[in-house]
Amino acid sequence: MKFHFCGAQQRTSSSLKIYLKNLTAADFLLCLSLPLRITHYASSSVIIRQLYCTFGACAIFLNMYASIIFMGYIAANRYLKIIQPLGTHILQTVKTSYVISIITWVFLLVPAVTYTILFFITQTPVTSNPSCCDPFFSESVRLFFTIIHTLSPIIFLLVSICMVFFYYSTSRRVLQAQQRQLASSGSEKLVKSRRNMLVLVSIFCVCFVPYHLVRLPYSLLQSNFSVVSVLNYIMEVTTMVAVFNVCLDPVVYFFLCKSFRAKMRKVSIMTNIQQATEESELSKEQQGALTLQETDTTL
Repeated sequence: MKFHFCGAQQRTSSSLKIYLKNLTAADFLLCLSLPLRITHYASSSVIIRQLYCTFGACAIFLNMYASIIFMGYIAANRYLKIIQPLGTHILQTVKTSYVISIITWVFLLVPAVTYTILFFITQTPVTSNPSCCDPFFSESVRLFFTIIHTLSPIIFLLVSICMVFFYYSTSRRVLQAQQRQLASSGSEKLVKSRRNMLVLVSIFCVCFVPYHLVRLPYSLLQSNFSVVSVLNYIMEVTTMVAVFNVCLDPVVYFFLCKSFRAKMRKVSIMTNIQQATEESELSKEQQGALTLQETDTTL
């Protein structure tokens, strides 16, 4: 979050930084929802489970897809930078990036708020302590839940196809430059762009592909209780892998954002200087202690 707020203080901005800040915001909100998820599994309280089913699961789902979409925007931004290195596409302008970001959050928040309202209005009373959210759901919530879980894989699939296309196109341009033996600064930038795109696509695939591969059979085989019990555990594992995206996104910031790299290097240098100073002071103290000990021995 320091990257987010420090970047906001700078006068100059770019469409890439705007998308990175929104990705940071999604990661931060996802981190805030994790304690409720942990409490949900650690506690047997019906109230805790109800809170999780109302807000926690919804928040994780919302911010997961916010991360997916904004990673897609970042990939598209880098691709446009490659195909138009000398100009600025309308989608790369700061104003357009702000508009796209706002529309994206509204697009994600509307179903989340609708789900929460439906949950409270049509909540089904439970007589026992449920192990999942399904007993809390009314028929209308189940229908809405099904619609959302049908549309969300489509969003993921579209973003995935776009990211693969962006990486393929970037790699093709690099290959063409290498075949022409263009050892210029332009070809070096293309190589760096391909590396950055590879980092982005790799993190995207590692975090989100397993979740969606399990999500499809999990949704289709709800009536088969023996299979669902196994898929429940797999879903939890893949969800944690998807949440691990929060830890890997700083790698994206490092490769794609110069200001973030500069701040990280500055912090690293300051840390090294501080450690060297502490070691020097400790060494002086040890030498002083040895000198006193030798003096006492001589006396």
